[in-house]
Amino acid sequence: MAVILGINTHHAGSSAALVIDGQPVAVIGEERLNRIKYYAGFPTLSILKVLEIGGVTFKDIDYVAIGRDPSTNTAKKLEFVVRNPTKLLNLLKIRAAREALGDLKTLLVEECGAKPADLRFEQVNVEHHLAHIASAYFISPWEHAAGFSIDGSGDFVTCMLTECVGQEIKIKQRVYVPQSLGSLYTMICQFIGYGKYGDEGKVMGLAPYGEPTYTAIFKDMITLTEDAFELNPKYFMPFGSNQGVEMNDKGEMVILQHYSEHMVDLFGQPREPYTEITQRDMDLAFSLQARFEEVYMHMLNVLHKQVPTDKIAMSGGVALNSVANGKMFEQTPFRETCIQPAAGDEGLSLGAALYVSQSVLHEKDRFVMKNAYLGPEYTPAEMRTALDKGGVQYRELNRTELLNATTDEIEKGNIIGWFQGRMEWGPRALGNRSILAHPGRSDMKDILNARIKRREWFRPFAPVVLVERQDEIFDYHHPSPFMLHVYKIRPEWRERLTAVRHVDDTGRLQSVSREENPLYYDLVKTFGERTGIPVLINTSFNENEPIICNPDEAVDCYLRTKMDTLVLGNFFCTKPDETGV
Repeated sequence: MAVILGINTHHAGSSAALVIDGQPVAVIGEERLNRIKYYAGFPTLSILKVLEIGGVTFKDIDYVAIGRDPSTNTAKKLEFVVRNPTKLLNLLKIRAAREALGDLKTLLVEECGAKPADLRFEQVNVEHHLAHIASAYFISPWEHAAGFSIDGSGDFVTCMLTECVGQEIKIKQRVYVPQSLGSLYTMICQFIGYGKYGDEGKVMGLAPYGEPTYTAIFKDMITLTEDAFELNPKYFMPFGSNQGVEMNDKGEMVILQHYSEHMVDLFGQPREPYTEITQRDMDLAFSLQARFEEVYMHMLNVLHKQVPTDKIAMSGGVALNSVANGKMFEQTPFRETCIQPAAGDEGLSLGAALYVSQSVLHEKDRFVMKNAYLGPEYTPAEMRTALDKGGVQYRELNRTELLNATTDEIEKGNIIGWFQGRMEWGPRALGNRSILAHPGRSDMKDILNARIKRREWFRPFAPVVLVERQDEIFDYHHPSPFMLHVYKIRPEWRERLTAVRHVDDTGRLQSVSREENPLYYDLVKTFGERTGIPVLINTSFNENEPIICNPDEAVDCYLRTKMDTLVLGNFFCTKPDETGV
């Protein structure tokens, strides 16, 4: 039996994963514990927590897997320097920054309090995109699939195409820096005022409000080649020492300027954050998403020619573009996807650990991910303590009472904080740390934003639907258990789902089965039996912060916002009616 600790560190989405005998025991993003969004420092708290959940100590660890390998792709790095000799200093700075990780054992001693004598593990560095693909393929039920990873960059690569067979991931093709579809998306996001790390999803939501005004310009900005794509450098700042991203003293990711003066000459001054969104900005978002999808589908079709199968394992931050994922079934030969819930860099910790388990150690047991609930869970006693400390009135209900009482509240139009079981892994709330509401109320989107979420007006809320009813309500049947596909809502359902229907009549859905999450499934089912709508609004349990993790955070969010009801395990809590009615 091998005990493998996976780490993503000194990189956005710092996280830790624990794999024992081929099975993931726990995976946690550091931001959930230290409350710093997209934290990029050392995952101290998540390392300690996954070990605690697994019931092991540092002396039990056989391997530490890291989702980065600076020794890879050296020939391409040298080739880049030969062609761009002025960039030598930049590359040396990149290397120095990554080597700042230093000696891992020393970090574990200093940051986690490990005893040096207990650290007997072997360290394995896994190339960035290999770790991404491993995180998707090695959670699938397949023995053969295409593997696809695409993001901003990692280990000097921006896209990797592979063939996955058994326990082997065979690299078929790499696309190298500076050709990056992720960098294109980030550049336009920044230009239209969304320059924070992770803002790409906002611009994806803005895109349907625009028009194809800039189609020709975007075709010049990124061109297709026979087997890849190329960025036109006149639109971008030159490749720099930090590839346009750096970490500040708090461990937060900071995006530096990506766009060139040519962008300003073409479009005028970039939008200042929090100012009015103009038609230009909406048209840039539309044209970006449209060209993005063309390049994305091109690369998927290139991959299919090299690996002719209908199954694909996908990862990397760009694979979080759920709009494109929902269209790929019509525009490529692929018919089944496995996209893991933390497709961005937070997933590197699990991917690196599974790569060591399967491709290095060839462990026999193969994990198939049926849900994303790999985080910490809390006892009823811990929940009761949090409620008592917050002065919250509550009733403890049995399962049937809880489902009926919660459904009553949702039917009334009330907003529910829903906290159950183990925390989800990845950036989406998937029914254990969720805010739930009525999907058919035309005012519910505005109510949620005014009272809790305070999100941009154009961003849609997501529907959760019973998997067996999905095909009746949405125009495609492929399940989306991790909220990573956008599908059209069928015409006859659009007026019944006004709160989750985007301007283009789509929804970024989560499909749920009883096997994946019995209580959550039965809540949606109960609501469906009452109303005829087997759908709920599901958004993350937070207020402009990382998704809540523990009962204290749930109670705090409940008390400081205008959330109506908190369901904390079996504890059912409602606020007094402040109107006196």
